[in-house]
Amino acid sequence: MSKKGSSFRAKGERPDGLAALQAANEELRAKLTDIQIELQQEKSKVSKLEREKNQEVKQIKEHEQHKNTVIVTELKAKLHEEKMKELQAVREGLLRQHEAELLRVIKIKDNEIQRLQALLNVVRDGTPDKVKTMLFSEAKEEAKKGFEVEKFKMQQEISELKGAKKQVEEALSVVIQADKIKAAEIRSVYHLHQEEITRIKRECEREIRRLEQQLDERDARRFQLKIAELSAIIRKLEDRNALLSEERNELLKRLREAESQYKPLLDKNKRLSRKNEDLSHALRRMENKLKFVTQENLEMRQRVRTIRRPSSLNDLDQSQEERETEFLKLQIIEQQNIIDELSKERDKLLRYRKQRKKFAKFPKPVVETFFGYDEEASLESDGSSISYQTDRTDQTPCTPEDDLEEGMAKEEAELRFRQLTMEYQALQRAYALLQEQVGGTLDAEREVKTREQLQAEIHRSQAQIEDLEKALAEQGQDMKWIEEKQALYRRNQELVEKIKQLEVEEARLKHDVQDAKDQNELLEFRILELEERERRSPAINFHHIPFTEGKSPLQVYCEAEGVTDILVAELMKKLDILGDNANLTNEEQVVVIQARTVLTLAEKWLQQIEVTESALQQKMIDLENEKELFSKQKGYLDDELDYRKQSLDQAHKHILELEAMLYDALQQEAGAKMSEILSEEEREKLKNAVEQWKRQVMSELRERDSQILRERMELVQHAQQVCWVYEPMPLRKPPLWKMSSNFILLFLFWHILLK
Repeated sequence: MSKKGSSFRAKGERPDGLAALQAANEELRAKLTDIQIELQQEKSKVSKLEREKNQEVKQIKEHEQHKNTVIVTELKAKLHEEKMKELQAVREGLLRQHEAELLRVIKIKDNEIQRLQALLNVVRDGTPDKVKTMLFSEAKEEAKKGFEVEKFKMQQEISELKGAKKQVEEALSVVIQADKIKAAEIRSVYHLHQEEITRIKRECEREIRRLEQQLDERDARRFQLKIAELSAIIRKLEDRNALLSEERNELLKRLREAESQYKPLLDKNKRLSRKNEDLSHALRRMENKLKFVTQENLEMRQRVRTIRRPSSLNDLDQSQEERETEFLKLQIIEQQNIIDELSKERDKLLRYRKQRKKFAKFPKPVVETFFGYDEEASLESDGSSISYQTDRTDQTPCTPEDDLEEGMAKEEAELRFRQLTMEYQALQRAYALLQEQVGGTLDAEREVKTREQLQAEIHRSQAQIEDLEKALAEQGQDMKWIEEKQALYRRNQELVEKIKQLEVEEARLKHDVQDAKDQNELLEFRILELEERERRSPAINFHHIPFTEGKSPLQVYCEAEGVTDILVAELMKKLDILGDNANLTNEEQVVVIQARTVLTLAEKWLQQIEVTESALQQKMIDLENEKELFSKQKGYLDDELDYRKQSLDQAHKHILELEAMLYDALQQEAGAKMSEILSEEEREKLKNAVEQWKRQVMSELRERDSQILRERMELVQHAQQVCWVYEPMPLRKPPLWKMSSNFILLFLFWHILLK
C-alpha cells in the first residue's frame, strides 16, 4: 500500500514536472537566442577591430613615408647649405687673391713708370748708345727677375696641390673604412635577429606540439568520462522503462475493473430510455385531448352565436330573456377562461415538441471502452438487462386535467433525464479530450475520484427525478416547474457553450502538436547538418596557456628554453637608449630602431597567437554547449510529439525519463565504474559520436584559424618592409624573402596540423 501511495503522489506531481520542464525549455531557447546575439555582436566587434587595425597600419605606413620624406628633404637642405658655404668661401678667396694681384701689378706699373721717366731724363741728358745698352741690360735683368718670380710661384702652387690631393685621398680611405665597418656591423645585427627569430619559431613549434599532446590527453580522459556517464544514464532509463511498463499493465487492469463497474449504470440508462418512450406516448394522448378540447370550444362558440340571434318578442317574456342573457354571459366567461387555459397548455406542448425535436438531433452518447469508442453500448450493455418498470401513468380513462397533470409530470421527468444524459455525454467528451491532451491513461486516484463523483451525481439525479415526479403528481401545474424548466434550458445552453470551448481547445492542441512536429523536423535537419559538418571536418584541440602578468611572451619562451641571461625588457630599454643616442650615425640609429621594431612585432605576434588560442577554445566550448542544447531540445520535442500521439501512460513515461536524465546528470558516478558497464558496441557508437562532434567543431575553427594566420603573416611582412626601408636594394631583398619563406612554411605547418 505504501508503494501505491507513493506512486499516486508521484503521478500527482507529474504535471508540475512537465510545466517545469517546459519552462526550462523556454529558458534554454531564450539563452540560445541571447548567445546567438552575443556571437553576432562579437563578430561585429572583431570586424571593427580588424578595420581599426588596418587603419592603424595604414597610418603607420603613411607616417613612416612622411618621416622618410622629411629626412630626405633635411639632408638635401644640409647638402645645399654646405655647397653654398664652400662656394662662398672659394669666391671670397678668389676676390682677395685678385685684389692682391691688382695691387702688385699697380705697384709694378708705378715702378716701371718711374724708371722710364728716369731713363727719359737720362736720355735727354746722355748719349743714345749708353741709353740703349743700359735699357737692354735693365730689361734683361727685369725679365729674368720676373721669370724667377713666376717659377717660384708655380712651384709653390704645385706643392700645395699635391698636399691637398694627399689629404683628400686620406679622407676617402677613412670614409671607405668606416663604411665597411658599418656594413659589417649591420650584417652581424641582421644575422643575430634572424637567428633570434628562427629560435623563437622553433620554441613556438615545440610549445604548440606540447600543448596539442596535453589537449589530446585531456580530451581522451574527458570523453571516457562522458561515455561512462551516458552508459549509466542509458541503463537507468531502461530500468525506468521497465517500471513504467509494469505500472501501465496495472492501470489497464484497473481500467477493466472500472468498465465492469460502469455496466449497472448503463443498464439503468436503458431503463430510463424505456421510461422516456412511455412519456412520449403520454404526450400523444395529451395532444389528442387538446384536439378534443378545441372541438368543444368550437361547439360552444357556435352555441353562443345561435343564442345571440334575435328571437321573436312575442314568444318569450322580457324577464326570461334577461336571465338567459346573464346565464349565457356567465357561460361565455367560463368557456373563455377554459379556452385561455387550453391555449396556454397548447403553447406549452408545442414548445415541448420543438425542444424534443432539437433533442432528437443530438447524437447518441459515446461510451469509451477498452477496445475503442462504442455508440450503441451507451444504451445497451453486453450483459443481461434488468427490467425496471416505473410507469406512473394510469391506463384507465381520466379527465383532461388529470391527463394534463400526468403528461406534465412525464414531460418533466423526460426533460430531466435528457438533461442528465446530455451532461453524461459532455463529461465523456471532456474525458476524451483530456486523454488526447495528456496522451495516456489518467491517474488512478483521479479516476477513482471521478467515478465516485459520477456515481454520486447519478444518485442525486435519480433522487431529484423521483422528488420531481412526486411533486408534479401532487401539485400539478406549478410555477416551480416553469422555473426549473428555464434553469434546465440555461444549463443546456451552458453545456453547449462548454462543448464549443472544448472543441476550440482541441483545435488549439492539434495546432500545438503540428507546431511541435515542425519544430522537431527543423531540429532534426539542423542536427543532420551538424553531423555532416562533423564528418567532413578534421579534429584539432587548442588549450589556453596564459602568460604571466608583467612578463613578455619572448621572456617566457626564453626562460622555457633555458636562456636566462637575456632580459627582453632591459634589451628593449637599451635599444631605446641607443636609438636616442646622438653620437650614432643615421644608419646606426635606423638599424637600432629596426631591431626594436622586429622584437615588438614578434612579441605582439605571440600575444595575438595566445589570444587566438583562447578565443578558439571559447568558441569550441560554445559550440559544444550549443550542440548539447540542440540534442536536448530534439530529444525533448521528439519524445513530446510521439507521446502526445499515444496515451497518457507514454506521456508520463517521457516525463519520468527526462526527470531521471536530469537527476543522473546532477549526480554523476565515477568514470571507471560506468566504463565497465558499457558494452563494446555502445562504446564504439559513443566513440563515433564524439569523433563526429570533434570534426564538426574543428571544421568551424579551421577557416578562422587560417584567416588569422594569414593576417598575422601580412602584418609581419609589412613590419619587415618598414624595418628595411632605409637599406639599399641588394641588402633589402634577401631578408624579406627569407622572412616571407619562413612564414609561408609556418602557415603550411599550421594547415597540415588542422588537416
